[in-house]
Amino acid sequence: MTPQQLKAEILELVRRYYREAHERPRFVPGKTRINYAGRVYDERELVSLVESSLDFWLTAGPYAAEFEARLRRLFAAERALLVNSGSSANLVIVSALRSGQLDGALQPGDEVITPSVTFPTTLTPILQNQLVPVFVDCEIGTYNMDPACIEDAVGARTRAIFAPHTFGNPCDLATIMAVAERHDLIVLEDACDALGATYDGRLVGTFGAMASLSFYPPHHLTMGEGGGVVVNDPRFARIAVSLRDWGRDCWCEPGHNDTCGQRFSGHHGDLPAGYDHKFVYSNLGYNLKVTDMQAAIGLVQLDKLDGFVAGRRANFAYYYERLQPIADRVVLPIWDAAAEPSWFGFPITAADAAEAQALVEHLERALIETRKVFAGNILRQPGFTGIPHRVHDTLANADEIMKRTFFVGVYPGLTTEMREYVAETILGFYGAS
Repeated sequence: MTPQQLKAEILELVRRYYREAHERPRFVPGKTRINYAGRVYDERELVSLVESSLDFWLTAGPYAAEFEARLRRLFAAERALLVNSGSSANLVIVSALRSGQLDGALQPGDEVITPSVTFPTTLTPILQNQLVPVFVDCEIGTYNMDPACIEDAVGARTRAIFAPHTFGNPCDLATIMAVAERHDLIVLEDACDALGATYDGRLVGTFGAMASLSFYPPHHLTMGEGGGVVVNDPRFARIAVSLRDWGRDCWCEPGHNDTCGQRFSGHHGDLPAGYDHKFVYSNLGYNLKVTDMQAAIGLVQLDKLDGFVAGRRANFAYYYERLQPIADRVVLPIWDAAAEPSWFGFPITAADAAEAQALVEHLERALIETRKVFAGNILRQPGFTGIPHRVHDTLANADEIMKRTFFVGVYPGLTTEMREYVAETILGFYGAS
């Protein structure tokens, strides 16, 4: 048999294996666990993964290049990069603000406005880059930065706003972008929860200078571990690539040399004349790349993105309508009139901390998985005690969200029977139907 015939046979066996080994068990209420999130895939992802492994291009290669090209087209971006996680994407976009290659780069002690209810790796790169987070309170209902707080939080050293779209619910981007323009601030978007969400008809991730994406299994599409950087401001295109690729100055694609035509004839800082450009480092960088096998999975997932987003919205809409009988007893989600969220979860805020804890335990006993709103008020977290920071006004809502809010899943792997069971279990806690 030829190699191509062997490959075809292997891939047909993979399809058969998927049908035999990956069939989902029948849902049994109270006996089958309902996860808050999970991978949604079929034989196509498995086939693409195995096909890429047979090519044995272990580092980022053709599949990664195609994924980046498609991601760039999706966002109409200057550049789109694959990285190994959404956390790494955040590290890249914040670190880019400190690059010596950027005119007017941020300096140690400069401030970044960001929400107090957040995910740790949205905040950590700010601290790692010797910048000072300015925490603003969040809204109960949207769980995003309170737009009324943002402008008043601007100080003499404020240089940027880092805005996560919590639960895939777009921030008030009209306010954020207007404040940024008035005060000459750089806007970064954490869109890890929000792939496919729009604000005023535009994809979130297209408003700021750069945006981060996550392709971890709970998110809108997955390649296992993985993330993305969307670069809208051309000033950051080469810097972002450099930070992802060890900090090197060279921008050659994998397997290529001397793209600049000056590999051995350039002058770089205090290095000897003609020092090999592939070993010139202009940033404090990392190796944050993915493997081609991850990208092979991601490409199939990307084909399904519209369906995944539609499924999340449908599941959210079901919960929102079904839980109206308790709308006077809990806070159901709220979103901006200009926003079309791409929901990551369905958040619920109970009347008080005791009720929230009792409801969570009620759901978990019923094998319905719940999650808190990430770190809650992150200044209460042990790892963030004593960090350099400034607080605008109070963080009263952040503390209430930490105590009273949790969420259940809306991922597209939920079946009609699953979501009916979840809704009935919540309503049953309140004696409603």
